[in-house]
Amino acid sequence: MSFVSEFKEFAIKGNVIDLAVGVIIGGAFGKIVDSLVKDIIMPVVGLVFGKLDFSNLFVVLGSIPPDYHGSMSYADLTKAGVALFAYGNFLSIGVNFLILALIIFLMVRYINKLKRSSTPPPAPREDLVLLREIRDSLRK
Repeated sequence: MSFVSEFKEFAIKGNVIDLAVGVIIGGAFGKIVDSLVKDIIMPVVGLVFGKLDFSNLFVVLGSIPPDYHGSMSYADLTKAGVALFAYGNFLSIGVNFLILALIIFLMVRYINKLKRSSTPPPAPREDLVLLREIRDSLRK
């Protein structure tokens, strides 16, 4: 079998195509969950804890240059080359991951439930069918 035909057989298999579709949909779904966390959930959590923007939660680890006159925001300090421990951004990404994992778990759980309800019960074994026929013929 040539390399090209072997690759064609591999690429056309259903599993590879299903995987590609899953990756594309997963990327788009990840953006939706990211927006949900960033635009809806984190502002509510921030309101409860008193900080509206978790991405600006950080601890300055390095020294700020003496000639620096910008704001004390994460973006500006990072541009100035100051070492920062940015735990707020990590917190946002962690919440994003937990929500995404929960949604995927619920989806897989629902799909498994649908699979269980849609599969017909297995056919009885042949010996059981034969025994039932004998039983039914003896009842007559």
